[in-house]
Formats: sequence, structure tokens, C-alpha cells
Amino acid sequence: MIVVISIVRVLLLMSLIIVNSTQLFAGRGDKAGTAAATQLLIPVGARSIALGGSSLASVKGIEAIYYNPAGLTFSNHVTSAMFSHMSYISEISVDYFAIGHNFTRFGYIGLNVKSLSFGEISVTTEDAPDGTGEFVSPTFVTMGGTIARNISDRIAVGVTSNFIYERMGNVSVSAIAFDAGVQYTGLGGIEGLNFGAAVKNFGPRLRYGGDGLFRTGRLTDILRPEIKVKIEAASADLPSTIEIGLGYTTPLSENGRMYVTSMFQNNNFSDDEYKFGAEYSHQEIFFVRGGFAFATQDVVSDYIFGPSGGVGVRTDINDMDISVDYAYRSVKYFEGNHVFSIIVNF
Repeated sequence: MIVVISIVRVLLLMSLIIVNSTQLFAGRGDKAGTAAATQLLIPVGARSIALGGSSLASVKGIEAIYYNPAGLTFSNHVTSAMFSHMSYISEISVDYFAIGHNFTRFGYIGLNVKSLSFGEISVTTEDAPDGTGEFVSPTFVTMGGTIARNISDRIAVGVTSNFIYERMGNVSVSAIAFDAGVQYTGLGGIEGLNFGAAVKNFGPRLRYGGDGLFRTGRLTDILRPEIKVKIEAASADLPSTIEIGLGYTTPLSENGRMYVTSMFQNNNFSDDEYKFGAEYSHQEIFFVRGGFAFATQDVVSDYIFGPSGGVGVRTDINDMDISVDYAYRSVKYFEGNHVFSIIVNF
């Protein structure tokens, strides 16, 4: 009974902090669809997706590289590797790989790569709107490096630098973006209560270039043959976010543990988002998870992602700690997202 009361109190605290944070930031739903490199917002990792993407405050180890780079330093292992595959929307798949290592005097260093697969897309033009018979396969890749370290026994910080590359036919763009995060454990002297904050996807504006922007044109007032004219593409900002969150972990019994988490995400190109999740662990071997997220800005927006859930198992094989996780996230108008992840710790 005491444990239940403690969980309720922490949940109320988390809700008050998250809701009151909306007074500090304001989403920009009126700018939806105008950002560049929005693949940066696509989440990775079955565990955190099952938790509604809300694990900012307590995520740790190799999975933290995407959600909060500070959490990488809370790994209990020297070397970790992670692979994740997600069937996204409209037959798009997302693959992610990351590896991290603890350099004792320097901190943790991690590397990651995320790629999107679209399959083949028919090429259309003004003269052939139904297709030219040619096909193109877009390339969307993000590669990053992370540095994380403890600055005290309770506070950790981390920074990630991401190289973004996009190519669609004969046009392409590349840029550098940055993430930075902090985690604080034992907030307010409450054991198991963690705080996290992060700023993500900050960098220069992106502008496409390449041979695909050239068109054949003719000057109307001058007797000259047709010439090549280059279309000047407009530049666009990255979809930067500011995030704050809380997480609370408490034992329920000798063999069971409950973890609850919440997060507020301020988006500069869409409505703000609120994310919540919970995980039950049995002997740190079997895990059941659930979460949900929603977006509001004065009125309820048409947020396409619904509740999520998942399961996971962990085992030790020949000095290797292996976790296998699955998550499902419901989506309006499309089939739901299926996510599989495997994490190996040495």
C-alpha cells in the first residue's frame, strides 16, 4: 500500500511539472510540414517506443544516444551495441545501429547510423505526371558521434553531433546537427526519481542542390536558343526540439519493479507533445511496457500516433548481456509500427 501511495505521489508531481512546462514554451502547429530533415524525429529502439517515447529522464546505456545522450554514461557495461528495425508508415522501414565504449578517463563515446528505406519511387515530370518509366530510390542517412560523462555521482551530460545526408534523384543536401542532454538521478533526495532535459536537432538551415534543379528555358525578349536555368531551392530550418522529463523507479515486490516516465516536448514546427509510459520488470528478465503520446495546442490536433506497447527479455550468454525487445505503436490512416531491437552488452 505504501508503494502504491508513493507511485501516485510521484505521478502527480510528474504531471504537474510536465503540464506547467507548457507555460514556458509554445508549439508551432501553423508551421507543420515546413521543416527540413524531419527523419531526425523518427524514434528508434523498441523499449523506448513501447514507452511512448517518454524515456528521456531515465534511459541509459546504448539506447540513450538517440533519446538523451547523457544517459549513455549510466551504462553498467564497458562496451554495448544495438540494432533496431522498424516498419514505419507507407512501407518505409527504419534501420538503426549504435555502438558505445567506456574510456575510463575520458567518458563514454558512441557512434550511430540511422537509415530509411523507401523502395523504388516512380519518376514524374510536368510533361509525364503519370511517370516517365524511370524509378528512383531516395537515400536518407544520419550518422552521429556521442560523448557523455558524469560530472558528479548524480549528474551526467552528453553531446551528439549528427551528419545528415539526403538524396532524391539528382538533388541532395547535407548538414550537421547537434543534440545535448543532461540527466539528474535522485531528484529532491527521492531515490529512484530522475530528471532529464535535452535540446535536439540544432544546426544550420538546409538547402537542396544538384543537377536535378536545372531546367531548360527560353528568354522571351531575346533571340537566343534555349538555355539551362537553375532553380534556386528555398532553405528550411531543422525540426529542433526542447524536452524535459521525469522518471520514477520503485520495487513492487521481491521480484518485481515498476518504472513510470513522462515527458514534455516543445517542437518548433508542430504542436507540443506530451508522452507517458510504464514498464513492469520481473526479476530483470521479463518486461512488459505500455505508453501513449498526444499533442495539443489550444485544441486537440490531428495527432496520428496512438498508444504503444511491447515486451522484452534479457539473458546472459558467455559473459554477454543480451536484451531482445518488441514494440507496437498504433497509427491513424496507416498500418501500425512494428519495432524489433537487440542490445548486446560486454
